[in-house]
Amino acid sequence: MNIIFFIAAAIAVTASVMAIINRNAIHALLYLIISLLSISVVFYILGSPLIAALEVIVYAGAIMVLFIFVVMMLNIGMEEETEKKWLNPGMWIFPSVLAVILLAIFIYLMSAFGNKQTGTEPINPKQVGISLFTTYLLAVEIAAVLLLAGIVGGYHLGKQRKKVLHRFMEKNG
Repeated sequence: MNIIFFIAAAIAVTASVMAIINRNAIHALLYLIISLLSISVVFYILGSPLIAALEVIVYAGAIMVLFIFVVMMLNIGMEEETEKKWLNPGMWIFPSVLAVILLAIFIYLMSAFGNKQTGTEPINPKQVGISLFTTYLLAVEIAAVLLLAGIVGGYHLGKQRKKVLHRFMEKNG
């Protein structure tokens, strides 16, 4: 079991470094998704299937989709030659290998352990809920305020005013 933990941790570190040093925003997001998926494997190995599932659903699913929408909303103009170079299949080999390794680990864990945990006591959703709304209530509230600020900032950045030019007058509409 330790070897699987170290493989998943190495994939998480490698994918995180690639997400940081990659110049293409979409490719960096794909590496970040692989990193988050490998972190969910680590959570599962540590006996926390609920947190692993939340990691996949919330972070690798919803938040990454929001990041991709932001990149599309910014509409960064790229030259066609550069875009064709980035769509080269050679650019997708390394992330695909990392994803296939994670898939193999996931299949092994599901076939070997099934519903049993990996040697640790599982954390149930009731314990997580009680902990979030008692011990970590301040952190949850701060995270909610930060998310609200992000939503308001995204709305403000996405809102564009139309400028209508008529002869020599400029009107904001």
